[in-house]
Amino acid sequence: DSWIRANGGGGMSRVLKDGDVWEKAGVNLSVVYGSMPQEALAAATERGVDRAKGMAPGERVPFFACGLSCVMHPRNPHCPTMHFNYRYFETDGGVWWFGGGT
Repeated sequence: DSWIRANGGGGMSRVLKDGDVWEKAGVNLSVVYGSMPQEALAAATERGVDRAKGMAPGERVPFFACGLSCVMHPRNPHCPTMHFNYRYFETDGGVWWFGGGT
């Protein structure tokens, strides 16, 4: 399954089910880009830090973001389910960070 984001980018997902090892497993990948309001950047980053410094009021912030997530449910009830979600985000102004977890 794949999709396209109207404002830039897209992604794909895959599902494996009813296998000998995995009852169900899924992975999603997305890569998107575009622009966002300065307020959105402020809400997504460290409090009290002006990440839009030098930008005119109301000027939109160009960005790039990508994410990878995976959920795997093994058929064996004694094996744990696995889940992770990793994200990377950057702006044209040089602000970047990773997010997510396991």
